[in-house]
Amino acid sequence: MRGGLTALLVAVTLVAAAAQSGVDGKWVFEMNSQMGSVTSQVELKAEGSTLTGQFDMGGGRTWPVENGTIEGDQISFTINRDGRMTYEMKGKLEGDKIVGAAGAMGTTVDWVMTRAK
Repeated sequence: MRGGLTALLVAVTLVAAAAQSGVDGKWVFEMNSQMGSVTSQVELKAEGSTLTGQFDMGGGRTWPVENGTIEGDQISFTINRDGRMTYEMKGKLEGDKIVGAAGAMGTTVDWVMTRAK
């Protein structure tokens, strides 16, 4: 009986850990381009292969994560920048860092997110 209870507890713990993605949580986003630097507070959440969240740009401006997907350590999503430009974002989760590239208007710029502490 005791062994069965221990096995059940271990199984429940493993299922709960698998349900929470390593991308879930708060992040600090940084990107430098010809148009200047961008810093943002970001919150991400994965549910299955769907990635949702938002960028808090400060001053009441937020940009929702749209068309978000996650597969293993690879993420992709789009951001509509105040209705003027759409960024196609791709990145790779590397522990407490996500490294990626943003594409818009024929150019690509590198970006990084670090897990907020």
